[in-house]
Amino acid sequence: MSNRPAPAPLLIACALGIERLALRTGERGGGDSRPTVVRTGMGPRAAERAVGRMLATPDLADAAVLATGFCAGLAPGMHPGDLVVAEETRDPRGTVPCVRTDLLVKELTRALPGRTVHTGPLTGSDHVVRGPERADLLATGAIAVDMESAATLLTAVRAGSRPVAAVRVVVDAPEHELVRIGTVRGGISAFRVLRSVLPAFFEWHRSLPLPRR
Repeated sequence: MSNRPAPAPLLIACALGIERLALRTGERGGGDSRPTVVRTGMGPRAAERAVGRMLATPDLADAAVLATGFCAGLAPGMHPGDLVVAEETRDPRGTVPCVRTDLLVKELTRALPGRTVHTGPLTGSDHVVRGPERADLLATGAIAVDMESAATLLTAVRAGSRPVAAVRVVVDAPEHELVRIGTVRGGISAFRVLRSVLPAFFEWHRSLPLPRR
């Protein structure tokens, strides 16, 4: 029998039922690294509560955490279905660096050839960002915004040292602003992309160093 430590589990957090539905299709490909996927609900407070509750359970106490789902792109030229790999997440409470972003970019490019992958800071908001507010956030250096990733990763690292990352799919952008996700062409494109990202998440998880126990 091997004495090699078991890998830490993987917790994937998303906010919406439609995001959870997209991820569910790919869960079968995880093998021994099958993740736990939690739907947190919308907004930073809901994400903080849900992720904190999950990480308080013994089985997930040392889990790696990856935030995913849809986001709003901030930079001109972004399109629905583009991918955002956060180099860091930030909100007024703090900034959290992400781990192994280079591998995520490589694996997402492999899993979704032809899709554009953007890297940079992902900022948090407590509301849906519209109109001129995009330009204000872009001026801070952020390339995309969502309501849960920053809270998810900040909660995760405050609960203990662990690898964290955030990968989001652009559902609207400055030239492609949406009103409702599920009924607009761009939302359908983003759903299809999110359905295909899990293999890249599994490779990211497998690349992480084993936890010290």
